[in-house]
Amino acid sequence: MTKDTEDLARATGSKDITKLEFRGGAFGAAVPLLFFVIWAITTSVLQLSSEIGLVMGAVIGLTLGLLFSKSRWEDYAQGLFDGLAQPIGVIAMVAWFYAGMFAQVLQTGGLVEGLVWIGAITGLTGGLFVALTFLLAAVFSTAVGTGYGTTVAFCTLMYPAGIATEADPVMLFAAILAGAVFGDNLAPVSDTTIVSATTQNADVPGVVRSRFKYAIMAAIPTTLLFAIFGGGEAVSADESARTAMLDSADPKGLLMLIPFALVLILALSGHHLITSLTWGIIVSIPLIVFLNLGAFSDIIRFNPDSDAIVEGALINGITGYINMAILILLIVGAAHLLRLGGTMNVITDALVKWIKTSIRKAEFAIWSIVALLNSAITINTAAEIAAAPFVKELGDKYRIHRYRRANMLDAVTSALGYIFPWGAPVLLGWSTIQMMQDTYDWLPVVEPTSVFPFVFQGWFLVIVMLVAALTGWGLRFEGKNGEERKEPPNND
Repeated sequence: MTKDTEDLARATGSKDITKLEFRGGAFGAAVPLLFFVIWAITTSVLQLSSEIGLVMGAVIGLTLGLLFSKSRWEDYAQGLFDGLAQPIGVIAMVAWFYAGMFAQVLQTGGLVEGLVWIGAITGLTGGLFVALTFLLAAVFSTAVGTGYGTTVAFCTLMYPAGIATEADPVMLFAAILAGAVFGDNLAPVSDTTIVSATTQNADVPGVVRSRFKYAIMAAIPTTLLFAIFGGGEAVSADESARTAMLDSADPKGLLMLIPFALVLILALSGHHLITSLTWGIIVSIPLIVFLNLGAFSDIIRFNPDSDAIVEGALINGITGYINMAILILLIVGAAHLLRLGGTMNVITDALVKWIKTSIRKAEFAIWSIVALLNSAITINTAAEIAAAPFVKELGDKYRIHRYRRANMLDAVTSALGYIFPWGAPVLLGWSTIQMMQDTYDWLPVVEPTSVFPFVFQGWFLVIVMLVAALTGWGLRFEGKNGEERKEPPNND
């Protein structure tokens, strides 16, 4: 510690906190995170869940933890601040902001309209149109990294057109959700990708390269099933939807695939994600302005009459992640309190007694923890943040490579978030289709309880990761320098 740091610590009364004692022992230390999980589950069941509401739940949980602290409240507060200052949360937060800006810029450039144009010119109908919708939604969600945005955009544009071309409504809605799953899981700029990598101390490019085989393993049968079973009956008002789709289509939007490809190439070739995203944004803006894909004011503008003053795609990309950025910091802080209070050791020791030396059981335990939290918490990123400390603790204990842990964490999270009827994106798509009835009164509305069995990409991804956990397919261990090894390393 430098003299300046020592002076600052002395002035603020801060010190390194290595242990805290709680009333109730390990349970008392778990109160902040436990309350958050209960709060998240309860609000989800009551369909009252929101990002800012989850932030409030985390704050209340941390406050309750203070009341359980037997150590000085000053030490509890310092332990919390130490947790908040961990690089994990800050890295994820900054990466989110850049990813959000890039995603908004691509949408401003009309990428979704370009993909709709592909759907319009193919002339495909029935199941083939449903399969194409899945593939286009997968491309879009991989480019922009937002499954929620994909769900809204494709339910608005592709769903009415698909119904008009003899697509089965349930299968079409499921294909949109399945495409969102694909990109949410695989995109380097996805919030779940960033969280799964940073919380396991892994680099995003390496994680994406290592998880490609799992995503494709699920996507191939998904495409085939949608093509085979996606056909439905024609509706009488089909021409209006076809016309609307053609009106919204614009092939120039496909030019936005250039910056997407650039970001993908840079990220996968080893460049830092922030560097890759910065180049993507820099290349996107001239394409939009000089090719008349949009105005510069759509990207950034100053509006004195607005409360935000600064508006446009760039600011929307940042503000869209503000609440989640706060949440990840609070949950990382709560997880740090688990360690200081000994809860993590108690939980790990209990699991180790069951796991013993079985790597298969260790990975099954990781899969189960992630699946359980994602089944209960409807905002998948929040569930992933809550599960991440347990995944890391078990992974470190059994030397499971950080890429493997990140893949197990992200695949199950991305999948289950778009499957269950109470999931936020499923409800978001359902409400979007309902609103579309104002334009197309003949449009059928698919209930969330009807669509969940057919989100094939999600179900296959969950099954693929379960099989991988039980069989060891794709398993790699962590060497002492972080390298991947096929065999468990010695304790050297």
